[in-house]
Amino acid sequence: MVTEDIMSETNEAKSKETVIPAMRYRDAHEAIEWLGRAFGFAKSMVIDGPDGKVLHAQLRLGGGMIMLSSTSTEGEMAALMTQPEGAGGRETQFPYLVVADAAAVYKTAKAAGAEIFQELQEMPYGGKAFGCRDPEGHLWSVGEYDPWADA
Repeated sequence: MVTEDIMSETNEAKSKETVIPAMRYRDAHEAIEWLGRAFGFAKSMVIDGPDGKVLHAQLRLGGGMIMLSSTSTEGEMAALMTQPEGAGGRETQFPYLVVADAAAVYKTAKAAGAEIFQELQEMPYGGKAFGCRDPEGHLWSVGEYDPWADA
């Protein structure tokens, strides 16, 4: 299929990553700091608007990245999105972080105040993993299983 060929050529030239989670936070500046303390994300770019809210941020972890911004009531996306609290604490998706040592990240996430909903455990498909919520209620899964290893 032509689309697949174009995507493959584009991604091979720049990166193997083709999906980057994008999230919104009420206090995006604090979320950026928390994600660094809890999981080890590093700021790659942070663009503030005139009101001091984050218009766009890029955070890197290993070879991966997430993008985030402050919540907003403006624009096409605003009417389509809600924070976890607006959906009874539920989410329809969550980021999965591939890490070398899930036990070490579990400790830093707990120390940063993450709410653990799935304790650190050995997974049937390989490696250890745990699940947590960040301070604004977003779900995160963290594990040693690397789905790229066999791809």
